Amino acid sequence: MARQGILRRQSIDLPLLITALLLTLFGIAMVFSAGQTDMPDKGLERLWQRQAAFFGVALVATWVINRGTVRLIEWSAWPLYLLSIVLLLATLLFGSGAGTAQSMKGWLTIGGRRLGQPSELAKLATTLMLARMLATQRESIRSLVDLWKPLMVVGVPWLLVMAQPDLGTGIVFIGICFAMLFWAGVPWQLLVMLASPGVSLILAFSTGVWGAWFLILVALVLWYRPFLVEGVVLVVANVVMGVVAPLLWDKLKPYQQQRFLVFLDPNIDAMGSGYNVIQSQVAIGSGGLFGKGFTLGSQKRLNFLPEQQTDFIFSVVGEELGFVGVVVALFLFLALFLRATRVATRAADAFPGLVAFGLMSAWFVHVIVNVGMTLNLMPVTGIPLPFFSNGGSFLLVSWLAVGILLRISAEGRGQADALGL
Repeated sequence: MARQGILRRQSIDLPLLITALLLTLFGIAMVFSAGQTDMPDKGLERLWQRQAAFFGVALVATWVINRGTVRLIEWSAWPLYLLSIVLLLATLLFGSGAGTAQSMKGWLTIGGRRLGQPSELAKLATTLMLARMLATQRESIRSLVDLWKPLMVVGVPWLLVMAQPDLGTGIVFIGICFAMLFWAGVPWQLLVMLASPGVSLILAFSTGVWGAWFLILVALVLWYRPFLVEGVVLVVANVVMGVVAPLLWDKLKPYQQQRFLVFLDPNIDAMGSGYNVIQSQVAIGSGGLFGKGFTLGSQKRLNFLPEQQTDFIFSVVGEELGFVGVVVALFLFLALFLRATRVATRAADAFPGLVAFGLMSAWFVHVIVNVGMTLNLMPVTGIPLPFFSNGGSFLLVSWLAVGILLRISAEGRGQADALGL
């Protein structure tokens, strides 16, 4: 019996591990292909070697995490969270931009050398910290006031990220927050009301759409019946957002307004703000069913495709491997999401379940925004594609997340087997 218990604790979730390995190898292959152009660039050509080296380091880190325990991971939440806050503050002082986000301070830069993106560690640390806080919440959350603690946990790093400014990563933090609150049992009505001011700000650019949304919100408030003060504040906040939105538009700088307009129609500035999206759509559309062949994409080889090794690497997949390659990539991501959700459902207790679902939600938001960005279904925000986009810190943190999921899965399955489930 003791030996069986040891085997259970040391068991490896092979479907999760194999899926993550396939995604990473697929990604490294595409980074290699991104470097094969008709105008050779040694730096671009060697990026796949750097990515492979980080992959080796990531595997070692994953093995170390898998040798630990969920309790140790829970204990590390506070130190990692505080470290990430300090690094985000340092980024505001010493940060620099890169790729499609040259104007922001997302990379920690010292002596002219980029050391990595602290926001990647912050996403992982915030997930752990929020899970720890929600797991110890003794009373169920039934009002907006009850949400102040989880919102503060997410709000501090979110504000620091938005100060860079990094809208893409800010969206990921919001996705993690709402997903984990949902998994913790917060009523969906409360989550809709929490998100309503932001929704009003977006929809206020169309008076008719905002009016319909406002009526739906009022009906929801009357049905859910929050505290009177909460209900009044919520309705007033949405009205304020509806009034403020046009004023905020006028305050935006011309290039910021242009980005929004280009998202609606890239052709209004085809050689400027809309160039990236247009080239991405051309590349994906030209791939057809089976693609032009590995390393043979013409948009990529002629350097028409921007940031083909990072933000727009999915466009390389579509151009060179076609619809079939895109389906394979998305299927692997779907398998990863489903496996991570299964790990969450079989977790030993609340904390690991929340962590597993939070990590899955972060990957999910990354994939939705990045793929949508390449197809002009989402604004260009400079958000990378997990396991695919070139970037050592992002790949390392992604595999740290895999290691945590493997540890949670091992302990969760061990308990399930012990209970005969």
